[in-house]
Amino acid sequence: MDTLRTEPVDSRRASHRHADVIVVGAGIFEAAIAISLARQNRSVLLLERSLKEPDRIVGELLQPGGVQALDKLGLGDCLDGIDSIPVRGYEVYYHGKAVTIAYPPDKTSRCTSATNTFEGRSFHHGRFVRKLRESAAREPNITLVETAVIGLITVENADQVLGVKSLTAGKPDYFFAPLSIVADGYKSKFRVAASRRPESRSKFWALELQNAVLPSPGYGHVLLGDFSPVLLYQIGTRETRALVNVPEGLEEAKSANGGVMNYIKLRVLPNLPASIQPAFAASLEKGRLRCMPNSFLPAAPNRTPGLIVAGDALNMRHPLTGGGMTVALNDVVLLSELLEPSRTPDFENVAQVLQQLTDFHWQRKRHTFVINVLAQALYSLFAADDYYLAVLRKGCFGYFKRGGICVDGPAGLLSGITKQPLDLVYHFFAVALFSIWSLFLSRPIWKLPISLVDSVGVLLRACRVLFPYVAHELAG
Repeated sequence: MDTLRTEPVDSRRASHRHADVIVVGAGIFEAAIAISLARQNRSVLLLERSLKEPDRIVGELLQPGGVQALDKLGLGDCLDGIDSIPVRGYEVYYHGKAVTIAYPPDKTSRCTSATNTFEGRSFHHGRFVRKLRESAAREPNITLVETAVIGLITVENADQVLGVKSLTAGKPDYFFAPLSIVADGYKSKFRVAASRRPESRSKFWALELQNAVLPSPGYGHVLLGDFSPVLLYQIGTRETRALVNVPEGLEEAKSANGGVMNYIKLRVLPNLPASIQPAFAASLEKGRLRCMPNSFLPAAPNRTPGLIVAGDALNMRHPLTGGGMTVALNDVVLLSELLEPSRTPDFENVAQVLQQLTDFHWQRKRHTFVINVLAQALYSLFAADDYYLAVLRKGCFGYFKRGGICVDGPAGLLSGITKQPLDLVYHFFAVALFSIWSLFLSRPIWKLPISLVDSVGVLLRACRVLFPYVAHELAG
């Protein structure tokens, strides 16, 4: 080993498959963390199954909080030259009526000159990943290898990870480092047995629309009504992504009733804004529906020596609010700070690295709490599958229509800019109380006893929605 250390680091990576850190995968989290560590003068092996440009239906909207994190990492230019679209907020439709939720004011460099608000970006996922990989390939401390990782190399009779084994051009290959970082997605095979299992209550079925006319260009569109939520947002100058949420077991989408295609055609399409319907119908006729599960996975601490599980393999939330990449990039910012050489000089110091990972588990809650809880809670309201949730959904829309703090507060939470959990709790229960007040106003006085009973039901339902997800975030 001493002889190996005296060789140039690029030679060690190429000839001996040895580095300071191995990063498995070259997606958004993986490429960003590899670049961050390489710029700290760490030797990095970046391993990816396929270097072809990915083609995915999620990871296409980066909230302003994610844009901020990308800028902190010095990777803001990866949003340029990929036909990305500036996003200024959301347009929420409820039974055809709309309310605008604009991102909060911004005094930083990455803002729109006309509105002076924070700005998100939407884009083709693969193009963004390609730019990140190109940035990684330019780093002298990174060796990028196209290889399929199939397992971990561990100490005999112990769980300490020494590296990974893979197949390179179909032949067995081995890579070694004192620290391995894996982020192999929601189907992760490296997630430790003690981790919680992902839960999925619905799927997103996706279409790519050509030359669609959005009612409010520059805004993500959330459509609510007598159907499961639909998202619309541009991913290019001519392309718009449509995501139709279909809950598991939805009667109208069962094969006996014509399947998902029939549900979308008969239930969703007629309720879309008129300007969208032609492009949506044309894409539907092509029949290229793609889907992926909408998963929920609370984070578990990394306790395996020599291994960090990250990205969607560590933590997932419903993609309704588009917070996944924002969490991932903020994770990169925090993790790279904790692993910085002045704080963690040697990755072979297992005890010190594990302590930093414990700190990572707790400190990341500063940026994950609001995004994770909001995504799950808002999905429960927007997908409203019982009476009390329907009351809360209607009240939520009415709350947004009041404007002022009733919009600015939620906008800050949605954007990933506001990270205070108490702000989330405040606005959630403000929505619940507003929903109850609206319920009383909508009924004659002689129904007061019924309204009192229903108001208790609404409040209890709101607690049942929010507090379990709060508990997940607070749990170790």
